Amino acid sequence: MLDKLEYNEIIKLVSNYCKTYIGKVSVLNLKPCFDFEGVSRLLTETAEAMDISIRKSNIPICEIPNIDIWIKHLESNNVLSAKALIEIATVLKISRELKNYFFDDTSFSTNDFPILFDFFNSLYINKSVETTIFEKILDENTIADSASAKLSAIRRNRKKAEQAVRDKLDSIIHSSNYSKYLMEPIVTIRNDRFVIPLKQEYRNTIKGFIHDTSSSGSTVYLEPLSVFEINNEINNFKIEENIEIEKILHDLSILLYKYTSELKQNICIIGKLDVLSAKVSYSKSIDGINPILNTEKYIKDLEKVEKQYEEISQKLNEQKAICLNEALEYLAKDIKLEYISLHT
Repeated sequence: MLDKLEYNEIIKLVSNYCKTYIGKVSVLNLKPCFDFEGVSRLLTETAEAMDISIRKSNIPICEIPNIDIWIKHLESNNVLSAKALIEIATVLKISRELKNYFFDDTSFSTNDFPILFDFFNSLYINKSVETTIFEKILDENTIADSASAKLSAIRRNRKKAEQAVRDKLDSIIHSSNYSKYLMEPIVTIRNDRFVIPLKQEYRNTIKGFIHDTSSSGSTVYLEPLSVFEINNEINNFKIEENIEIEKILHDLSILLYKYTSELKQNICIIGKLDVLSAKVSYSKSIDGINPILNTEKYIKDLEKVEKQYEEISQKLNEQKAICLNEALEYLAKDIKLEYISLHT
């Protein structure tokens, strides 16, 4: 029966209006409801969403990251990556914006939307955690210097050490004594250590450690002995930096351990709001109406429809009869003229 009604085709059309992965999945899994109370509630939900879109604006749904796997990590008390933390903070941000959309406008009465009120009111927001994550993590590959005082000090000392290495190496590559030994006057990095490119035939001219050779073999990348200790310091700073970053990620993850249920709830509610928004958009596209339900199993205005059908049919029949009479009259005149012509 559903195939004859093209139910699945309609569902696909509605899903195209979804903005989130969970909304789309929810729509594609929708099944017909045959319970009066259930159908009535679903219609009321859609009617409220339609009303609020007209009176206020469309529900500001946008794509959300799939954080299901990160929630599982939190439930296991694992440390989340920077990417995971940003995605969870993004869900918290979207949840806050949705809640603000419904409640912040004081000129707007939320009492007219009891079902939507429950949805929006159930959204969990935590501006403190959200802000902390965004302040400490700039993107999935970058932790802010200000994420901790220790991280800031480590990076500051590392930059000083790197500048010291560059200054020493610059003095070598710009020296008239060594310039003829260089393949080119630059400072580069090999194996996480600052080096200079020497011509192969002069590899033993400057004391130090060779970390790489060019593919042609004509260039060797040498770390002069004079910068060996500073390079070691830089690498130690890198190790300390990674340890401190892990600690920062651990501390941020701890902030979320006790909110896994709330995060799951937010995802569910955002999905429901997305479904409602998609239904509203589809309804507008087909000029849909909100039907009036009854338990008598008949179309309330069926008699009116039947009467209109009879009136239309009667008019059509009258028009057909008029056309037929006109055709017969025309035909009779034509036959009469032919008869007269034949007998004169």
